[in-house]
Amino acid sequence: MESAEKKVEGVNVFNRGEIRKERSACKAGTWPASVGFDVTFRLVQLKMETLESELTCPICLELFEDPLLLPCAHSLCFNCAHRILVSHCSTSKPLESISAFQCPTCRYVITLNHRGLEGLKRNVTLQNIIDRFQKASLSGPNSPTESRRLQPQRPYTATISGTIAGTIGGGGGTSGSSARGSPATSSHSHSHANHTNHVNHTNANHSPGVVTKMDPRISCQFCEQDPPREAVKTCVTCEVSYCDRCLRATHPNKKPFTSHRLVEPVPDTHIRGLTCLEHENEKVNMYCLVDDQLICALCKLVGRHREHQVSSLSERFDKLKAYQVSPGRVSDAVMEASKTSAAQTLENNLTNLVKRNSELENQMAKLIQICQQVEVNTAMHEAKLVEECDELVEIIRQRKQVIAVKIKESKVMKLRKLAQQIANCRQCLERSSALITQAEQSLKENDHARFLQTARNVAERVAMATASSQVLIPDVNLNEAFDNFALDFSREKKILEGLDYLTAPNPPSIRDELCTASHDTITVHWTSEDEFSVTSYELQYTIYTGQTNFISLYNSADSWMIVPNIKQNHYTVHGLQSGTRYIFFVKAINQAGSRNSEPARLKTNSQPFKLDPKTAHKKLRLSNDCLTMEKDESSLKKSHTPERFSGTGSYGAAGNVFIDSGCHYWEVLLGASTWYAIGVAYKSAPKNEWSGKNSSSWVFSRCNNNFMVRHDGKEMLVEASLQLRRLGVLLDYDNNSLSFHDAMNSQHIHTFEISFLLPVVPTFMIWNKSVMILSGLPVPDFVDGVASDLQEQQQQQMGLCRQESPYLTGMKTCH
Repeated sequence: MESAEKKVEGVNVFNRGEIRKERSACKAGTWPASVGFDVTFRLVQLKMETLESELTCPICLELFEDPLLLPCAHSLCFNCAHRILVSHCSTSKPLESISAFQCPTCRYVITLNHRGLEGLKRNVTLQNIIDRFQKASLSGPNSPTESRRLQPQRPYTATISGTIAGTIGGGGGTSGSSARGSPATSSHSHSHANHTNHVNHTNANHSPGVVTKMDPRISCQFCEQDPPREAVKTCVTCEVSYCDRCLRATHPNKKPFTSHRLVEPVPDTHIRGLTCLEHENEKVNMYCLVDDQLICALCKLVGRHREHQVSSLSERFDKLKAYQVSPGRVSDAVMEASKTSAAQTLENNLTNLVKRNSELENQMAKLIQICQQVEVNTAMHEAKLVEECDELVEIIRQRKQVIAVKIKESKVMKLRKLAQQIANCRQCLERSSALITQAEQSLKENDHARFLQTARNVAERVAMATASSQVLIPDVNLNEAFDNFALDFSREKKILEGLDYLTAPNPPSIRDELCTASHDTITVHWTSEDEFSVTSYELQYTIYTGQTNFISLYNSADSWMIVPNIKQNHYTVHGLQSGTRYIFFVKAINQAGSRNSEPARLKTNSQPFKLDPKTAHKKLRLSNDCLTMEKDESSLKKSHTPERFSGTGSYGAAGNVFIDSGCHYWEVLLGASTWYAIGVAYKSAPKNEWSGKNSSSWVFSRCNNNFMVRHDGKEMLVEASLQLRRLGVLLDYDNNSLSFHDAMNSQHIHTFEISFLLPVVPTFMIWNKSVMILSGLPVPDFVDGVASDLQEQQQQQMGLCRQESPYLTGMKTCH
């Protein structure tokens, strides 16, 4: 077996004598029969493939059909040459006006005479070779052309190799004899092919280790019966499948059908190629690598792709097919492939696509889960609706019964009273009628004695009855008629008409303009459109850290403070850090759920402070509740403490607070003072020298007409108005900045960038006049804007050293 494989690899050195030896060895039983047939067939197949490549037109990439012999010695199909001329024609120029065209192989200019293409010679020799080649290819589907095209997975039998060997060995006839075969020959050829197929299937079924794949049934497209018979051949040229009867009747093995290629039955979609988008009825047979587009031969020859690099369809197919790997092995497959830019791009695209598909699958799974939850919740709510409505109907039914009983009871009681009254009236009426009758009889009496005997008694009874007539007549109560009884369910009807399922309330809205703040409290106000459906509110807040993603910030529940069960639309939060921004959410809650408001950023005011008398220099006088300090040359008796400013010229005082967080703003009313220094310092800053002369203090200073900032003994002149009367100081401890502003003119003067290590205290120094402090103020808008711009700059310069001194050295010091 190994020697056979070596001979196959060295097939180019085979000769006819060796082939005969191989066949003899096979017949003698030296080799297995399948090996000998396989070697013979592969040799013949290789030769046939090589021959076919020489017989292929460079335009249509098919075998030459009616080839023309060009003056440059190349050949071209007559129809392909005609299509070239047609592509050069315009609507205004006839085809006969084309006098030249280029050879598609060597670009040689072919000049035409007055006969046009008919003036070129026919390549008769090439046509004879093609006819003989096509006759050899008609022996079955395992011919070299169709084997390479279809690659059937079946063993090569003695019948196949014998047929091919016989075709090649007996192919010495002329083209005319081979082309003009008799009908008997044609019929024999078809029957021989059918016999070959039968042998193939038989051997395939009985050969061990061979797996055959049964193709689906292909119906004949020429049969008129219903259902059509099963096709035995498909003509690639005609693009039609034939049964055995229709093949013999409509597709005989004679011209013009001898050049047609018959293959095993294949589906119609497999033999119909795609047509070019630019040239009608032209099949695509190339791939443009520049435009990544399927093109035809005319596109490359005379179209807009003629200067582009192209590739054959099979080459492009094999190249792209090599990258079609399963998603689970994308990385391994690409790592084993060549490390070209295309492979890397494909790897990245496939990785992203797989990742995207995974995300879509997860998203789809979540959506499906939500859909399922919707179904469950809907069923639950529908059941709840039926239950609630049934309860309402039951309540109405019960109330109906109760009211009906009440009506009946009232009816009985009222009728009983009326019956009693009727009986009394009837009794009175009877007595009155009897008295009237007796009186009338007395009046009619003519006997004087009898009249006198009864008249007195009757007169008294009539007088008594007349006097008591009002008593005898019973009172009639109109209320007993039941007219004042009414059933009014209008209010209940409106309530029932307003029945609906309860939804979560709309998100409330925080009213920033109504919110107020102090240094340690913030009062939040909000409004809600569904105020009547809200059961309670919940206020959530946390310190604002500059994070812009509020969703991520909201999900970090550990940092949030929650105030539940608020019944009003405002709330005051106590115990907050001074000068600190907070994020607030308001949640509206009812039985159906809750919804959050949009986040609101609110800030507490600056920390209020006063001047600390324990730190004031002995030549300074504090007044106005320690908010004003004034230079007083008269020496005052003050006890010396480590916190007190001392030393010649260090006329200063510090605030009574130490600040280690937040953003704080205070202002200093300078009045007529022209020599001062205002800023902040660490507690450890020296008290016997000017502020800013050491590394623990930062100040803004004025010395007569010069304004400067000072730190660590270094000074830098800054621009400020000589009419500066109100100095604003903004200490943003969290963002490491200290800035000074002209509060009256809304102008920024200077900003220190400081990496604070310790708490700082406000410091004040004066050498003439007095200053007044205003602390605990909200940050003005113009100052807040400058601070925001500075914060953005700091974020852009992240990673740079912030303690690098921004000052100029060698400046003249003011004394």
